[in-house]
Amino acid sequence: MHRRQLMMLAGGLPLMSTVPIPALAQDAKTMRRSRPGDPSWPSAAQWQELNARVGGQLVQVKPPLDACRAAPASAECAAFFRGLKNPWLIGDSVGLTQTSGWVDAWTSTPSAYAVAARNAADVAAAVDFARTHRLRLAVKGGGHSYQGTSNAPDSLLIWTRPMNRIELHDAFVAQGCNDRPQPAVSLGAGAVWLHAYDAVSKAGRYVQGGGCTTVGVAGLIQSGGFGTFSKRFGLAAAGLIEAEVVTADGTVRIANACTNQDLFWALKGGGGGSFGIVTRLTLRTRELPQFFGGMFANVAAKSDAAYRDLIQHFVAFYRERLFNPHWGEQVTFRRDNVLGVAMVFQGLDGDAANAVWKPFFDWLAKRPADFVLQAPPFIAALPARHFWDAAWLKANAPDFVLSDDRPGAPGGNVFWRSNLGEAGWFIQGYESVWMPGPLIEPANQPRLVDALFAAWRHWRVTLHFNKGLAGAPAEEGAAARDTATNPAAAHAFALAISASEAPPAFPGIPGHEPDVALAKRNAGNINAAMDELGKLVPNHGSYVSESNYFEPDWRGAFWGANYSRLRQVKDKYDPDGLFFVHHGVGSEDWSPDGFTRLWSVLVDISVSSIRSMLAIGSPSTSRRSASAPCSTTPSLPG
Repeated sequence: MHRRQLMMLAGGLPLMSTVPIPALAQDAKTMRRSRPGDPSWPSAAQWQELNARVGGQLVQVKPPLDACRAAPASAECAAFFRGLKNPWLIGDSVGLTQTSGWVDAWTSTPSAYAVAARNAADVAAAVDFARTHRLRLAVKGGGHSYQGTSNAPDSLLIWTRPMNRIELHDAFVAQGCNDRPQPAVSLGAGAVWLHAYDAVSKAGRYVQGGGCTTVGVAGLIQSGGFGTFSKRFGLAAAGLIEAEVVTADGTVRIANACTNQDLFWALKGGGGGSFGIVTRLTLRTRELPQFFGGMFANVAAKSDAAYRDLIQHFVAFYRERLFNPHWGEQVTFRRDNVLGVAMVFQGLDGDAANAVWKPFFDWLAKRPADFVLQAPPFIAALPARHFWDAAWLKANAPDFVLSDDRPGAPGGNVFWRSNLGEAGWFIQGYESVWMPGPLIEPANQPRLVDALFAAWRHWRVTLHFNKGLAGAPAEEGAAARDTATNPAAAHAFALAISASEAPPAFPGIPGHEPDVALAKRNAGNINAAMDELGKLVPNHGSYVSESNYFEPDWRGAFWGANYSRLRQVKDKYDPDGLFFVHHGVGSEDWSPDGFTRLWSVLVDISVSSIRSMLAIGSPSTSRRSASAPCSTTPSLPG
């Protein structure tokens, strides 16, 4: 290296003028997290100390694929893959995640150890241990992360599933506040939405949450929280009254509108696992509507021209009859010229819902040469108090739910049949985009129809009308804008999603390996479809919970103008970056696997180069790279 180059390098490292080189090198070393086999990895005795501190709740995670790697054709391996179609089994297994992987992105791989946390004290102990020993930390509640953030190889996992207490309040007041008491529900971080809904609705109330029954409450709230009935009740995050959270220093904090207000705001949509580990949430409850219901139909067009007419007519029909707080969920534009309708409603009885749809089906009936109903349309209204009542659903709506089929499983464990495809799925491609509200207005509908028709030619596109608050009550839009969620969500009439998935798959397991070539082709088609919508919405945002793993502008897409404020909160409560998730706030400082702080790599290179030129300091030693494989994993003592 020439002296001029050396000086330029030194000029790019301002710390070097004030920090001795050996100290700088040592600081860089601390910015590499430990892996099994590293000298800094905790000893067996240290793991035992953690186990004692958390009351024996430390688990050395057994790789769930061991049986399949040893004997891929065995009955045990076949049973394992059958189990991956049961989201309840996945949620109750510390080493599994609800998504098995994403092509060219990640594969579900268990953490080395896990703390099955029972309370905030267990979480704080695990956080302290991870900070002290420079461990990669992961958090799993429901395990539904599409981005693969629910586990991490060579890490310590904080598993919140055992923290599932549900407590109803008639008159809750947040700590340190003088607000008027209000009905609320407190939920442990490991609770799932089915159990939350069931408990609250049996008390004659409603709590806004997610649509999938096995999604964890904490992850959804921290991601913003769109659910089935968001068009009426807004964001789940906007209903947060108070959170108990363990921050990076191991402190158990209360965050609400009066205490730690900045942290409270960040937890409302700033992304799970970035600011701390939530252990309990308290959400306001609402008056329970009399009815919840659904409408299902598949309409096939007999030509491309007829299909374009169908898209045009449905868009106009939606704006006129469905663009209001009563209606949510989705319509899919399929490549086989089929319009798939799977919508829900609240606050209407069956007769009222049928009356809403009658003009649409009358229009179809007048064009039998162009359209055919693949099955009779189905519209039904259910008493809202029974909508998440497992016993009632199994007795009165058995076609809509599936049960946890494990021997001895709780009878209340059910999930929507429509969610079966997501259990253990392998993602081939996934993209989403907020569709601005003005696009649904009559003057702009032709442009929207053109874009949808062009996108459908590449891959199916689904409009999720419940995700997007244009058409919701004004107060719900205002409440959403007081969260960290991308402001675009409050102004969108829908979230457009194009995706492709395959059955559970794992590389290296014969008979169960992902079809990479097919996945890449499908991902390319998805990209082409969303490019058509991108022409219509060039600077679109995206929903952090349902988004592209490879999103290039993830900060702008997920949080828009809120990102700079979120980064300030991150730097205040987690200045050393203990909490890392893929495309989470502050993740730009780290390598993709979360093990190496990016500027530390530059420091290592720079220090090594300078020492070589100036012959100062001790000889350099080789280090294990962030991507090096593990050598050994210590056993849990005792």
